[in-house]
Amino acid sequence: MGKTKHTSHQPKIAIVMGSDSDWHIMKDASDFLTQQAIEHECTIVSAHRTPKRMFDFASKAHQRGIQVIIAGAGGAAHLPGMIASITPLPVIGVPVKSSNSMDGWDSVLSILQMPNGVPVATVALNAAKNAAILALQILGSSDATLQQKIIDYKQSLEAEVMKKVKNFPPTK
Repeated sequence: MGKTKHTSHQPKIAIVMGSDSDWHIMKDASDFLTQQAIEHECTIVSAHRTPKRMFDFASKAHQRGIQVIIAGAGGAAHLPGMIASITPLPVIGVPVKSSNSMDGWDSVLSILQMPNGVPVATVALNAAKNAAILALQILGSSDATLQQKIIDYKQSLEAEVMKKVKNFPPTK
């Protein structure tokens, strides 16, 4: 469907965005998954400019072995919700503050305010890394190896803070 990372196995996570202009944000999700050695694919799927491609992607992703979809979009940000309306897979929406955005609120609300029956998990504005972490947590709920990656990651966060605690307050 698009650019694939760690192509030795079938990717379980797909990262899609409405435009290549969203890549500077969505790359954080890809980078985190790459650091964790998680197979994933990245591609552009526009809800407005390529609706047939979007429908094909969303309706067939589960048949290709994808288990979680991360969808980032700015402005009207219909991509995550439209994908969620078609796929049986969990969709994590990443609102992207675009150049024509109203401080990002248009994207946040477009993804967050889904009607009953069509849920989209929504992370903070521009928080693609959090979407990748959530996707890994979803997969880790039924895969002990992936769950251990999340445990290790969270322990590394704690270790970072504790290192700062030891060196606080900073000296001039």
